Amino acid sequence: MVLQASQGTDNRYESLTQTIAKQLLSATRQNRSVFAQLRDQMRWDDKLLGWAMENPGLRVQLFRFIDCLPALRSKAEIARHMQEYLGQENVELPAALKGMLGFAAPDSLPGQMAATTVSTAVETLAHKYISGETIKQVIKTIEQLRKEKMTFTVDLLGEAVITEAEAQSYLQRYLDLMEELTEASKRWSTVEQIDRADGEELPKVQVSVKLTAFYSQFDPLDEKGSQEKVTERARTLLRRAGELGASVHFDMEQYQYKDITIAILKQLLMEPEFRDRSNIGVTLQAYLKDTEEDLRGWIEWAKQRGKPITIRLVKGAYWDQETIKANQHEWDVPVYSHKISTDANFEKLTRILLENHEYLNAAIGSHNVRSQAFAMAIARELNIPRKRVELQVLYGMADKLAKALVDQGFRVRVYCPYGELIPGMAYLIRRLLENTANTSFLRQNLEERPIEELLAPPNFADENGAAIKNGKFHNAPDTDYAIVEKRDAALDAVQSVRQQLGKSYLPLINGDRVNTLETFNSLNPSNPSEIIGQVGLASTEQAELAIQAAKAAFPAWKKTPARQRANILRKAADLMEQRRTELAGWMVLETGKPLGQADPEISEAIDFCRFYADEMERLDRGTNYDVVGETNRYHYQPRGISLIISPWNFPLAIPTGMTVASLVAGNCTILKPAEPSSVIAAKLAEILVEAGMPKGVFQYVPCKGSTTAAYMVKHPDVHMITFTGSQEVGCWIYREAANLQPGQKHLKRVVAEMGGKNAIIVDESADLDQAVAGVVYSAFGYSGQKCSACSRVIVMEPIYETFVNRLIEATRSLNVGAAESPSTQVGPVIDASAQKRIREYIEKGKQESTLALELASPEPGYFVGPVIFTDVSPTSTIAQEEIFGPVLAVMKAQTFDQAIDYANGTNFALTGGLYSRTPSHIAKAEADFEVGNLYINRHITGAIVARQPFGGFKLSGVGSKAGGPDYLLQFLEPRHISENIQRQGFAPIEGAEQ
Repeated sequence: MVLQASQGTDNRYESLTQTIAKQLLSATRQNRSVFAQLRDQMRWDDKLLGWAMENPGLRVQLFRFIDCLPALRSKAEIARHMQEYLGQENVELPAALKGMLGFAAPDSLPGQMAATTVSTAVETLAHKYISGETIKQVIKTIEQLRKEKMTFTVDLLGEAVITEAEAQSYLQRYLDLMEELTEASKRWSTVEQIDRADGEELPKVQVSVKLTAFYSQFDPLDEKGSQEKVTERARTLLRRAGELGASVHFDMEQYQYKDITIAILKQLLMEPEFRDRSNIGVTLQAYLKDTEEDLRGWIEWAKQRGKPITIRLVKGAYWDQETIKANQHEWDVPVYSHKISTDANFEKLTRILLENHEYLNAAIGSHNVRSQAFAMAIARELNIPRKRVELQVLYGMADKLAKALVDQGFRVRVYCPYGELIPGMAYLIRRLLENTANTSFLRQNLEERPIEELLAPPNFADENGAAIKNGKFHNAPDTDYAIVEKRDAALDAVQSVRQQLGKSYLPLINGDRVNTLETFNSLNPSNPSEIIGQVGLASTEQAELAIQAAKAAFPAWKKTPARQRANILRKAADLMEQRRTELAGWMVLETGKPLGQADPEISEAIDFCRFYADEMERLDRGTNYDVVGETNRYHYQPRGISLIISPWNFPLAIPTGMTVASLVAGNCTILKPAEPSSVIAAKLAEILVEAGMPKGVFQYVPCKGSTTAAYMVKHPDVHMITFTGSQEVGCWIYREAANLQPGQKHLKRVVAEMGGKNAIIVDESADLDQAVAGVVYSAFGYSGQKCSACSRVIVMEPIYETFVNRLIEATRSLNVGAAESPSTQVGPVIDASAQKRIREYIEKGKQESTLALELASPEPGYFVGPVIFTDVSPTSTIAQEEIFGPVLAVMKAQTFDQAIDYANGTNFALTGGLYSRTPSHIAKAEADFEVGNLYINRHITGAIVARQPFGGFKLSGVGSKAGGPDYLLQFLEPRHISENIQRQGFAPIEGAEQ
């Protein structure tokens, strides 16, 4: 690792830092024997932690088991999961644990004893880090802390707020919590070190809250809507806190929420009602690269405000999550990749914060002895008033350090999470990861590393090249709407597109725009009175001209080098990236697709261009199987004329993928778009022409499906038809393509994707926060109009009622409205006929099952509010037929085998999902769930090119997966050439001397 000169350390404070740090370190090591020598005498909870530190493989499986444990409802289930998680071959088990797992059956006496031992150990472990499961228990914990001269802040566990009912409950629970803590505080005697400073009384009660939990649909894209909802509820909390004399601290969460959280709080705390309050705080995370800029922004803001607030400086708790998310989205990683850089930044930020103590109060949160000593050294050197600085630790994480800090005379605050074990499990896992990580100061101190090593000044590491890359192909990054400039550009583009509505879009045949006798108006499904564009419909005669133009252009295009064809696709991808916001705007207005759904589709279209360009160059190299005296070359040639019939639900990505795959393979290609998305397809045509597609090679032919498109399907000069749409039309194409027309000298190739009736299974061990959110997104994203959408959810009987209740409330919390509104999660369906068809299915569902929820449908657009049916029979109409709308059927299964049978019990096999933390269930789904794309513990829509090639089987379609390594083969004819290279007994031998 290359180290840069330290920017986090100030020599002015270093000598005193070392002195204080050694004192603290000595205090934390007093009366402690070597950890390894005590291993056998430890309780099971300590043993689990010790083993996790020593064995990385066990650490992963153990923490996964602990994450799952609260959801398990019997000792037999616990025992079974212990064996499944910890009994795997790649996990090296300590002898004591191996012996415990040796039971023959989970419900045996040894199995139950093992379950009791380990579950009790985990519960004990949880209680080390969670200050109580009830307010009464928390108060008892607090009173003990106060006896030790420590104050507190209380945080309510349970981070996932996915319904508005939960958001309201979150607020109410904090109001109740402050009330009870304040009442209890009346009997607490004053502790001078924590309750008074510089002659002033300090609040005895403090709570820590998460701003995002005040609104279930909190979304940076919907900045205004999120701010309005959150601010009103935050005002309620702050008003009550003011009446009670309590302090409120706002925690920081994931990076995507940081900027909007800061913006909301800055505006809120400038309101006259709260501007004079100084008993309010905000957290900043040192592992973020842009925190210094944020801190300096808070300092300038505080100067204007005139009253300080507290900045709690922490290192950050979501490092793995932030790193993974950034790499999955191909975004810049927002966190430092090396722990030493975070430590260096923490000291740098500590110095900036404390040197500006007249504007901001400081709360230094760390378990690193050096980090705390550095803050203490600055506080003493600058003689900072006691009110302006405090030191913080997490409950159960650094008890000896906390006591040592108290002994140094500082105010120490302990962060006390409280709540039930299930919502607290995410918090517990983060604490365990922190405690057992190789880079953890607590672990390093426990291992008694040399003092000089532990207390050395941290330096910023070289962060270059630290990002994880996903193989050779890099997907186009989606727009990060947490960045205000990108968010504003996207919203502005929708209005810019609106200024271009009403234009005419004519077919492109042999390089020319041609007038048509028939036209139709493409309408905005959110507002059908708004005409997006007037589209010319090609006649059969014009279609014939297009086919003949393609036939004439084919010989030259076939001979065009693959590299040249591929580069045209790359140019098209670049043009799409340049026009990203505009293309998203067209999708929003023409097909009713909200921005959050439209933007990833542009990334997918770009990926198709670049991935298929790479793939064609790979395939063009062919394969040689040479032997002495003979060469053998296997290579490919294009098929000929290719007809693309694309759908409206992915109006850019799917037509792009099908079209460019055909083109790059050397086929002359005719694009017939779905009528409702013909304008977006016209924009694709513009891009392909600008990228360099020659006349006749690519043609845009909007037309009626029943006449002109049918004519092209049957045409003897068409070699291939690629279709995405309904099963009825797909099967018709398949049938017609099989008929040999007069003069036809080839058999037509058909690739058809024909939808699905996709199911998600939720078992007893599932993370219900994750499962409910994933099902709602999969079922109602883009109004359920994705071929991959979830239309059935199969729930195991023990959790059925709990899941359904949360599912209903989460769906009820969705915003239904015009696609262009940034707050909308569920927009319109595509047109009046779709609306009518979906409503007919809803009426059928009311006859067959129980209507659990039906949201209102706004006017005047083609809206259908989300609908949920429960107690659905697996053989009912709404459980068997594709509806293509926001209608969800919920079924109950008694066993996991039955759930798999229900899932497989349709004619489709496109996508499916499973939410489970049971390894055997995951393995069974992988083997037996009949779908082309199976998604485990994540939503089932949004396949990404190259990572998740997309396509199904059974009646979901025929052909290879889009975005996969064999997709282009469908557009190519393989050829083989053998040549005898012997001449009169002589054959060149590679490597032989001449």
